This record gives sequence, C-alpha cells and structure tokens, in this order.
Amino acid sequence: MDAKSNYELWLQKVDNPKLTEELINIKNNEKEIQDRFYKFINFGTAGLRGIMGAGTNRINLYTVRRVTQGLAIYLKNISKNSSVAISYDSRNNSKDFAVCAAEVLAGNGIKVYLTDELEPTPYLSFCIRYFKCNAGIMITASHNKAEYNGYKCYGADGAQINEETAAEIYYRISKVDIFEEVKYLNIDEGVKKGLILSVGKEVYEDYLKCILNQKINDVNFSNLKVVYTPLNGSGFKPVCEILKSSGLNDLNVVAEQAYPDGNFTTCKYPNPEIPRVFDLAVKEAKKCNADLVIATDPDADRLGVCVSHKEKYILLSGNQLGILLFYYIIKSKREKLKLPHSPILIKTLVSSKLVNIIAEKENVEVIEVPTGFKNIASQILKLENKGELSRFIFGFEESNGYLCGTYVRDKDAVSAALLTCEAFAYFKGKGLTFVDVLKRLSEKYGYFGEETFSLEYKGYEGTEKIKKIMSQFRKLPPKYINKTKVISVTDYLENNLGDFSNLNIISLKLEDGEIIIRPSGTEPKIKAYIILKETNQKSLEIKLSGTKTEIENLMNKFSL
Repeated sequence: MDAKSNYELWLQKVDNPKLTEELINIKNNEKEIQDRFYKFINFGTAGLRGIMGAGTNRINLYTVRRVTQGLAIYLKNISKNSSVAISYDSRNNSKDFAVCAAEVLAGNGIKVYLTDELEPTPYLSFCIRYFKCNAGIMITASHNKAEYNGYKCYGADGAQINEETAAEIYYRISKVDIFEEVKYLNIDEGVKKGLILSVGKEVYEDYLKCILNQKINDVNFSNLKVVYTPLNGSGFKPVCEILKSSGLNDLNVVAEQAYPDGNFTTCKYPNPEIPRVFDLAVKEAKKCNADLVIATDPDADRLGVCVSHKEKYILLSGNQLGILLFYYIIKSKREKLKLPHSPILIKTLVSSKLVNIIAEKENVEVIEVPTGFKNIASQILKLENKGELSRFIFGFEESNGYLCGTYVRDKDAVSAALLTCEAFAYFKGKGLTFVDVLKRLSEKYGYFGEETFSLEYKGYEGTEKIKKIMSQFRKLPPKYINKTKVISVTDYLENNLGDFSNLNIISLKLEDGEIIIRPSGTEPKIKAYIILKETNQKSLEIKLSGTKTEIENLMNKFSL
C-alpha cells in the first residue's frame, strides 16, 4: 500500500482524537504524508525508535500495539507459558505505551511484570533475569530529543535482542493488520486475571544490592563533593539512593533537572555526551566548589562526567571515562587480590585503542565487538555458558555506556555513577585528579585520541542521503585524509569477518589510526569515529580537528 492509501486508511480507522487531529492537519501536505506513511517504522535489534505522532512511520499507540502483537505471536511459538517484563522512562507517553504493550500481551494470554513507576533501562534488564522472563520491553528513546520515543526489545538473558531474533519478530509483525488483528485486554481486567503483575519493591532493593556488591574499595567519600543531574529522567531515585547509601553525603542535585519532564525544558537534547547538557550542573558545581559533576540520560543507561581540574570543569569523553574506570578496576582489584585469573575486558570496535595497550601490559584479554551494547552482553553470555563468568571485569562503549558486573546485561549508569565516584575518591586520596591520571597514562602508553561526530539527515530524503554517502565511500574512498595516506579500506558489509560480517560499516585504515563510518541504528544520522595516535597531545588535537573537518566535508559532498 502506498503512502497516500495508508494515510486514507488511517484517517478512516483511527479512533484517537489527538491522532485524528494530526491526520486532518496534514491532509494537504504531501511531503508530510509521504514521510509518515511511506513505510512501517523500522524494527531491529534496538526495537523501535522514532518521532511520536500519527502514521506508520511514527511511534504511537497503534504502532506499539502492532509490534507487541508480533512479539506475542513470536513468544507463543517458542513457549506456552511466556512472560515479559515492562518498564518505561520519563518521556511523554512512555507510561501510556508501556500500559498499551502490557494490555496486548495480556490479551494474548502472556503474563506481564509491569513496574509501578518509571525506572532505568538497566533495571528492566534486571527484572527480566529476576523473574526469568522470556522477553522485556523498555519504553524509551534513550538520549534523543523530546519529540522521540522508542521501544527497546530484550531477550531472556536481559540483553537487547540480536539480529536473528529481531528478524523473526519482525516477520510476525509484518503479518499483523494494524487495525484488525491486535488482541488486547484492558489493564484492570489484566490485573484481575493475574496476567498483569506489579514489580515489587523487593526487586528494586535487590537491584541496588547487586550494584553495591560491585564496590571494590571502601573509599572515604567525606572529602568528595558531587553535583548530579538526572536530566529530568529516571536516574534521580536510584542514583541518589546508591550514592548516599555508599557514604556520599555531599551530593547536590540540579533542581531544575531533578524530576521527570518529557519536554526536557532545560536540555532539549538530553545526551550526557554533549557539553551544553552540563551548563546548569557546572553552574551549580561552581557555587558549591564540587569535585565532580555527573549526568545520566533519561533512561539512565549512559553516564557523562565533568571533573574539576585547576579551577576548570572539564568534560570527559566516553572513551576517557572508560579508560579511567578500567584502569581503576584492574589497579584496585590487583591491590585487593580480587583480580580473577585471565581477566577479560569487552569493548566495541569504535572505542579507544589506548585501553587495548593498557590491557596488554596488564595481562587482560580484550574482546572487541561491533557497536551496540547487546554485542558486549552476547560475549558475557558466552562466558556464562562456559562457566567463566568471573573472568569478566568490565565492558564499555565510547558512547558513555559502562558495565562492571553481570547482574544486568546492558549498560548501567547507576552502577557507573558509583564506580566513578569511588574511582575519583581513590585517586583524590593519592593527590590526583582524573585529568592527572589520563596524562600519566598517555605519557606511559602513548597519545591516543578519538573524535566522534554525526551528521543528521531527517525523513525519507535524509534516509536516501545517508545511503548515498555510504555508497560513495564504498565506490570512491579517499586516498589521503588530512595529508595522511589511507592504507586500506574494509567494507564490513561485503567481507566475511566473523562477528563483524554483514554490517553497514566502512573502515579506512590510516598510517596513524583508523576512521570508521556507519549509519546510526537508532537515529537519522550517519556517524564517523576518528581514532588516531600522535607523539604529543598538541599534535594529536590538531590532527583530530583537521581530520574531522575533512571527513565532514566529504560526507556533505557525497550527500549531494
């Protein structure tokens, strides 16, 4: 069915005043109709993510119901007694979409464990494992702008589903008539029939206990001042509780960003990788002379950090924090004789190479995986199946995702916040800031640097531009970038590269590093990861800046 026909069908069938009003308002806007109805919103390993509104290419009650019906059919095929855990974050409509998904599952006779209030994504992963569910649903768009929402789909191990499972579920979704074939049971009826159950407080308390068990040192927090911003998301309660129960009394929360606000009034793009997100938090930090500023994104799976150093607040990159936390873990566990035999670090391909060098010197095995924390979780599951779970000491990705235990199978900003404060206090006790530690590591192991950036191309036309950019890099890869020779080009889509096969990724190997280019799996963006090594910090910064400019210019040129 073409976009116009789809639009006419929705105009006739939709029984929701707000969505109907939207449909009427775009009646004479062909471009808007095309963008909203030219396809059904993508479903993949990250589930759904998109702009909220009316249309098949939007997040709304109807698309959520259809996807959940497809998931229900898939689950009933693999088990007669399936169960699913569901939670949600602070975004607009998140609770409504969570209830909507629960009603569809209950309508299909599937038991649901639904959280009573908004919770972090890692807690959803914990609930799946706690209740031994077959799947999980987290309603969130992570760090995207306010107009977005999403539907993360999880497997029985508590990790986001893999490509094979996503394809099987999508096959079922594609067969569902969005208006005629969705079963659902009102939530009150679902509760009465015992199909929709609340997640008890004891589960949440067990989650916090598991995080506290990750502590390595009983460091003294009495001289540590921390400013925290939940960015109006789900991290406020668990992060504050975990830090205070660990002895951190001087914790200051940014008042304007403490409580849920799906409009993200003070931070339009609530991504803790972005400097401007820290404006209010740094302002608060200057008032109270804080040592450390931490931020969690709306679903509290990513952690961003600013540190005080020589009267300035410096934002650490996701790679820098990953390096610091890994170094702290191996150093402290070795001191405490807690480092396991043959320890393993799991990291993504696009994350820092400095950590590889440190790991080699410290006799830690490194497993590199494709982008996406689900791939880190997949390796943890392999260790678990071999009875070697204790070998895992840390997992991280450059986009501010960290995990230091196996109690969940997704990145966890709640535990990362505790680990960061612990590491900071540990080094502060030795007279060092995080910046000092990074400098020492560079002097010892080499000056490695990374620069990640993305270009946004929205809508149908944007999708085509991203395809064109990738195609041009495949057909006409540059021979030199910023006066540095490109030694080789690897197309992960066409080469047989094991776990890295069939991925829409292009790697340009340079004499002094690597550039990796790929479309985002969750946003209308194309991303570039620049990974370089230089002889000193100043040369590194100049090289990174020049390389970024040249790659950005190439992308813009290829999009035309």
